[in-house]
Amino acid sequence: MEIYLDNSSTTKVRKEVLNEIIDINENYYGNPSSIHRKGLEIEKKITQARKSVAKILNAKQEEIYFTAGGTESNNIAIYGLLGNLNDNNNIITTKIEHPSVYNIFKYFEKKVNVKYLNTDEQGKINLDELLSFVDENTSLVSIMLVNNEIGTIQDINKVVELVKSKNKKTKIHVDAIQAYGKIKIDVNKTMVDTISFSSHKIHGPKGVGGLYIRHNTKLTPSIFGGNQEKGVRPGTENTPNIVGFGKACELVYENFEEEQKKLYDLKQEYAKRLIDEIENIKINSCLNEIDGAPHILNVSFKNIRGEVLVHYLENLGIYVSTGSACSSKAKTDNRILSAINLNPDYLDGTIRISLGYFNSFDEIEYVVKSIKKSVEEIRNIMKM
Repeated sequence: MEIYLDNSSTTKVRKEVLNEIIDINENYYGNPSSIHRKGLEIEKKITQARKSVAKILNAKQEEIYFTAGGTESNNIAIYGLLGNLNDNNNIITTKIEHPSVYNIFKYFEKKVNVKYLNTDEQGKINLDELLSFVDENTSLVSIMLVNNEIGTIQDINKVVELVKSKNKKTKIHVDAIQAYGKIKIDVNKTMVDTISFSSHKIHGPKGVGGLYIRHNTKLTPSIFGGNQEKGVRPGTENTPNIVGFGKACELVYENFEEEQKKLYDLKQEYAKRLIDEIENIKINSCLNEIDGAPHILNVSFKNIRGEVLVHYLENLGIYVSTGSACSSKAKTDNRILSAINLNPDYLDGTIRISLGYFNSFDEIEYVVKSIKKSVEEIRNIMKM
């Protein structure tokens, strides 16, 4: 038996998406920049994919730019928005951002004043602190919509309202890589400047992502080449994966409410069963639909090590993680769990269960029993 519960790291590609990718490789292999028929054929396919990607955000297709993935999207957006930065500026982010945002801000500490927002024990930012941080010199605020490790949803609409009340010129970037296709995002209501997202989080292929850039927002280029993606991300397009990404978006859009409800229900049931059956456990994710994403359940167990539990479960055919795949091999303390002031007794014993399209309620019994058995065995060993 194999049960994959690491969908926040990456997802299995859906069959319909895979078929599209194969078809493009076999039949639509032209370069979309070419003026002959083969080029025009694949250009039409990319245009359709762009429409499908835009639909998830209720955006215009011309506001969507394809990239190599979420990390590149974050870098292009942030560097592009900071093109006119000077010594007097300050920039703001949170202490629980993904490394592809957090590490950029750490780099900019050499150049400008960088302010980091604290969070409460649920990972929610302090809006009063945000308001106090913004001033006439604030160039950029970057806040992720859904945290990749604990699944907390930030109130981005309130963030926009507060930031713009202090400085209308401040640009706002949102990392929506864990939110895209999981919770509703409407760029006509959420008035940010840029939004990053990725294909392989929604059962599309790896190696392709997207960046929403509001129509009147200008980015300073960070990559130079031809005029692909209007110069924002030059280079020959990854056409099979772009079309595959578009197909994944179509599938998400068709059954959005149904799939979202299934994920929420799965998350709730996992949390209930784990709490009921295992002692000395702490749920770090918000379980309500307003504050917590439907697919992420972060759980800590007292007196165990999370990485040991991951390997125990792996031997039983269950795949979970200890947190972000981008930093899971780093020999450092967990920055996100420290930021939410998790009890030190639970800090090391944390795993992330993240759900996706292929998961079902039939898996819960086996998974919960396996976690319980593994936790008990690890605790007994650590007592010796």
